[in-house]
Amino acid sequence: MEYRSDTLQNPQNSATRVMGILNITPDSFYDGGLYHAENAALQHLQELVDQGADIIDIGGESSRPGANLVPADEEKKRIASVLPAAVASGIPVSIDTIHAATARFALEAGACIINDISSFRHDPAMAALAAEHECLCILMHMQGTPKTMQAAPCYKDIISDIIDFFKERIDFALKEGVAEENIWLDPGFGFGKTVAHNLELLRRFEEFQVLGFPLVLGTSNKSTIGTVLNLPPDERLEGTAATVAIGIMKGVHCIRVHDVRAMSRVAKMCDAVLGRDAGQTP
Repeated sequence: MEYRSDTLQNPQNSATRVMGILNITPDSFYDGGLYHAENAALQHLQELVDQGADIIDIGGESSRPGANLVPADEEKKRIASVLPAAVASGIPVSIDTIHAATARFALEAGACIINDISSFRHDPAMAALAAEHECLCILMHMQGTPKTMQAAPCYKDIISDIIDFFKERIDFALKEGVAEENIWLDPGFGFGKTVAHNLELLRRFEEFQVLGFPLVLGTSNKSTIGTVLNLPPDERLEGTAATVAIGIMKGVHCIRVHDVRAMSRVAKMCDAVLGRDAGQTP
């Protein structure tokens, strides 16, 4: 089935895209194990579709702080059962992976986005694969790896440092043949950053607009929200809503979230205030 290609085009001047998270993992920080079984994963996929997700982001490897790498073969095994149904939904499918072998497996099954938290640093074959398939790529900032990223994150100036990182990664992607219009950027809220870093990142988020690329924000239920509000992961909906609203008002084009229905409503309200085209919003 053909996906809604307009979802991936010209995001800067249209409604906020809502990316629904589907983790097929036993150890993700929020929903680890909930959707590891095939029936549960397929049921949750349908829920994300019914709630109005613009993009489905499927991951078979946890990137929570302290997580170990998962071999590509195991990652492919985890996502294999849900990929066909996700593609058949007609909604663009993103594969959340740092492994080129997993990305190729997903792209050949009909996915059209690579969401690489390593920004093509982990697997040297990833950028060429993205160029070959002419697919959308989400490049994310992270200090270290999920295993090490929270050990001692340090920045001279968090926004300037991340902007410099993106400039280098964009240049690399372009040299590897990735089209400029196929690059989105995620500053990596919660990845190699303290609570203070995350709050400053969100406070100054509009500064990333200088790069001229669509911006992605993934704050959903993360530990910074839990620290500020002193709440466990399953009670962070309101805190997530606040961060999503602030992000959209400061230039975010795509939000990556667990609670699609609630965050779609937050996004729709923000888009109305900003005067963004509502035609893309569920």
